[in-house]
Amino acid sequence: MHCPDKESVYHIPVMLGECLEGLRIDPDGCYVDVTFGGGGHSRAIVEKLSSKGRLYGFDQDADACRNILQDERFTFVTSNFRYLANFMDYYGEDGVDGILADLGVSSHHFDEEERGFSFRSESPLLDMRMNARAGRNAAAILNEYDASSLSALFYHYGELKQARRFAASIVHYRESLSGGLQTVGQLLEAVRGLISPREEKKQLACIFQALRIEVNDELGALQQMLEAALGCLRSGGRLVVMTYHSLEDRMVKNVLRYGTVKAPDEDSLRLYGAPQSPWQQITRKPLTASTKELSDNPRSRSAKLRIAEKI
Repeated sequence: MHCPDKESVYHIPVMLGECLEGLRIDPDGCYVDVTFGGGGHSRAIVEKLSSKGRLYGFDQDADACRNILQDERFTFVTSNFRYLANFMDYYGEDGVDGILADLGVSSHHFDEEERGFSFRSESPLLDMRMNARAGRNAAAILNEYDASSLSALFYHYGELKQARRFAASIVHYRESLSGGLQTVGQLLEAVRGLISPREEKKQLACIFQALRIEVNDELGALQQMLEAALGCLRSGGRLVVMTYHSLEDRMVKNVLRYGTVKAPDEDSLRLYGAPQSPWQQITRKPLTASTKELSDNPRSRSAKLRIAEKI
């Protein structure tokens, strides 16, 4: 695999101290950072391990290889974290002591304009793939989905108000382009007439979030990882998850409270009560970044940290 030579501040680890405390690291233990990214969390974990300890770092983005730790206790896995169980089986791990997931998009992805994750520059192609070698990109979705499908996408994954109007405007605009929507600038032009000056950043963020989630099947991957985590952890092992928007946080909260990503309906709860969760919640309410961290790293403002222990 070719690793880029360009150096940059890939990603500042969020709530680093709280994550390490939540993992309750055993120096001889085995841990998994399923969102390796810039390696900030992983480096801090390795520093607390003895020569017997082990750490696996997952990342599907080839750019993350520039940050690989040169340490015999560390193994880098170039894969989506949805395959957590497969790789733990492959490496012969019959149980790990802690799993960390920082679900935020790395600063690197927003700052690398050619990846198309940000609406700050209009020239990049609409890509948004975490794994640039696989799957369809955002442009394909915007050009292939009909208005109804785009509306549902923006509503459910972006929680966007007036999702139907935005979808209709995109479909109308793309029909005027011989090559369809291809760039960030073209997408911005397609919705410009519907954007409120007071809510421009919020509305665009909703659209881009929805597209990113769809392109990378983020919620499907998260569900698979959360289900796999239970089987991979030893009894007493810790799951530490940091979320950045309500959709993923709701899934994590439901898994820890009920053992499933979808909460039981009210009738089931009334008749049978809440199901027994396989998790003991260490944080009844999610932790958030300190005032100092918010000042030092504004991108931590939406982070919510949940910690649980396998019963």
